[in-house]
Amino acid sequence: MAKVKSRYVCQNCGYISPRMLGRCPNCGAWNQLVEELEPVKTKLPTSTTTNKPIKRPQKLANITFNEEKRVQTGLQELDRVLGGGVVPGSLVLIGGDPGIGKSTLLLQVSGQLEKTGGKVLYVSGEESASQIKLRANRLHVGGDNLYIYPETDMQAITQTVADQEPDYLIIDSVQTMNVPDLSSAIGSVAQIRAVTTQLMTIAKQQGVSVFVVGHVTKGGAIAGPKILEHMVDTVLYFEGDLHHNYRILRSVKNRFGSTNEIGMFAMHNEGLTQVSNPSEIFLEERLANATGSAVVVSMEGTRPILVELQSLITPTLYGTAKRTTTGLDHNRVSVIMAVLEKRANILLQNQDAYLKATGGVRLDEPAIDLAMAMAIVSSYKNLGLASDECFVGEMGLTGEIRRVNLIDQRIKEAAKLGFKKIYVPANNEISHDEVQDIKIVGVRTINEAIKKVFKNQH
Repeated sequence: MAKVKSRYVCQNCGYISPRMLGRCPNCGAWNQLVEELEPVKTKLPTSTTTNKPIKRPQKLANITFNEEKRVQTGLQELDRVLGGGVVPGSLVLIGGDPGIGKSTLLLQVSGQLEKTGGKVLYVSGEESASQIKLRANRLHVGGDNLYIYPETDMQAITQTVADQEPDYLIIDSVQTMNVPDLSSAIGSVAQIRAVTTQLMTIAKQQGVSVFVVGHVTKGGAIAGPKILEHMVDTVLYFEGDLHHNYRILRSVKNRFGSTNEIGMFAMHNEGLTQVSNPSEIFLEERLANATGSAVVVSMEGTRPILVELQSLITPTLYGTAKRTTTGLDHNRVSVIMAVLEKRANILLQNQDAYLKATGGVRLDEPAIDLAMAMAIVSSYKNLGLASDECFVGEMGLTGEIRRVNLIDQRIKEAAKLGFKKIYVPANNEISHDEVQDIKIVGVRTINEAIKKVFKNQH
């Protein structure tokens, strides 16, 4: 008999080593190499051995296609993130922290899709049928075309899909599924890759829309090899603070729509409810004329959102000033403070800085620079900003305020929420087709912005 060979595979990046190592030489992760049996090498079939004709390349102009009509899920926030609805035959991956609401969201989506006339097969490898039934009763989810199937064997799941012929397949979760032909442990790199390959075959060959739940690591990334995110059509992250009831569904990859879209939900005892106007939630607890508080009109995909940025500047007690951020990029804050010190003569090197984007949202676009700078200056000078003012603009290293995109949508959203004045880059081209009940103030430099904002204050 041939000797069975084994290898060691990194569970973080998929690196293969012939011997055990404490640290992966590829990604640097510790204690991630797991022993697996090498797959049996088989000779690849050729056109001469299979008698199968080789496909010829086609001209792009000669290729015909039928554009599939998207299916509305009944949840507008989810449809927005997906790009307008569910595409038949698509493979969607949803990741998030434990207990954030991934299973709740997909069970609600299953109930909504069942109402549209589709057949849904909900496969769970983590819960029994009675546990899912208990949650379904709490969420008021049911229907004759919603089937529950507690199973982890991919051969059984594939056979069931062929027998039932569902329109939608829910897999909760991909890390609990296994291919019996592989000797690797459940949740290993080899198992996740093989399971995802079979799910992709089901989606593309049978036209079944597949939703897959993915566990996340301590760092927030989806567990398993990075190839998992490359294989699927759409990657969604379900984010939120377990101590608050608001949840954000964020798209980071979408082959059928734009990325960086977000959907807002609120978690209640009876499930997730949609939040149609998140700006009101982010601003509802804002104090009037508070120092260190500035409102920015940020764009999340195609949706403008008004978020309060808070800053607290205090003298440092140590030799090195401290910089702490929540929901904002730490390096971007450091750059803005350096520009303020160099270009606006505001001494911040001996000041601790604490900055936060309220509401649990994460902002990373350049257009929030001006609002962050105004919040820092407001806290440093201990002068409050007007409650009906907001800011939009990118700040360069020379102190200039640079133009941003989608300025008309930002201005319209600010006016709709009752703001009376908005500071924007002077070089931005603004459409005056619609008369808005808001004063637009253009600024070219950070010094000009500081003078205009604090001109009546000392």
